[in-house]
Order: sequence, then structure tokens, then C-alpha cells
Amino acid sequence: MAVRFLSEEWAQAVTDALNEHAGFKGSIGGADLSIQFVTTDSPSGGEIPYYLAASGGDAGLTLGTTDDPDATVTQTYKTATAISQGELNTQTAFMTGKLKVTGNLAKLMMHQSAIQQWGSAVADLEVEY
Repeated sequence: MAVRFLSEEWAQAVTDALNEHAGFKGSIGGADLSIQFVTTDSPSGGEIPYYLAASGGDAGLTLGTTDDPDATVTQTYKTATAISQGELNTQTAFMTGKLKVTGNLAKLMMHQSAIQQWGSAVADLEVEY
């Protein structure tokens, strides 16, 4: 069953996929990491915030905002969709200015392999855009 992109169901499906994926689990390890995402220009016309929180080997993706994230990633809905569909990787999006990152970039880079594994973990999710 497909889940709507950036919905509560999507966030839960991503959480489940991340926590069941050996590559992601191995890459994130016991890290304490929080990444706030802000997706602008959504079909509803506003921003959709969500965040990844990882601690003690478990990760969760939640709609909304978190206090004091390690990094904040801002992207348009079009960019977020392209990344989610595997049509654009995060490094290219960052290098071309389609993705803006603020905060502790060093900590984010320390966990680059987990971020790359995220794509593999969610590759089989059926998502409606």
C-alpha cells in the first residue's frame, strides 16, 4: 500500500524501514544525531517540517520540529521529491544549491554513510507524490 509523501504514514514507514535496514543500522550505530528538514513550496502552499532523531541505535522520522537540531536541511518540494525518488542524490543537490544546510556540518559529515544508506533503506517504499 502506497503512502503519501510527507504524511504521518510516510514518516512511520520511513522509520520502520530505517530501523529494519542493516546498512543504515550499522552506519548510524549508537550515534546521537538530529536533523531538521524543512520542505518549502509544498502542494498545499506552505512548509512541511520533519526531523530525523537517532539515538542508541534507533532512528525515528517525525513530522514537525525538534529543539536544537544538529543540522537543518532546507529544500523545495520538487528537490525533496527528486531525492526521495532516487533521481537526485543529496551531494549533488547540495553542490548545486538545491539543498541548503545549516548547523553542525562536521557532525553531519561524520554520519554521511548513514545518510547514504537512508536511500537504500527506503528504496522499496511505495510512495505517492
